[in-house]
Amino acid sequence: MITVIVYQRSDGEYIGFETSGHADYADEGYDIICAAVSALTVNAVNSVETFTEDEFGGEQRDGYLKCMITGPVSTTTALLLKSMVLGLEMIQENYGKEYIHLIFKEV
Repeated sequence: MITVIVYQRSDGEYIGFETSGHADYADEGYDIICAAVSALTVNAVNSVETFTEDEFGGEQRDGYLKCMITGPVSTTTALLLKSMVLGLEMIQENYGKEYIHLIFKEV
């Protein structure tokens, strides 16, 4: 199962996320859930880096990705993170919590 922790402030503003695990929906290379989660999360990181000047830190390795905004969150970054979360929620809704589990954590 893929676990996604979405970090947010007390006002609900997203400030980062952490993904770990594998969906095990299908064999490696054919797992559409892993591919979709990877596409959404990696694209969010790449988009924040490309389209904003927001500062962030993170880590990536096999089956793991973490991204945390380290300064103020611009409206563009806020929208990019909201869009990513929406996509992840739709995957969870359509395929179930046995493959992807979202956790929202206030920091």
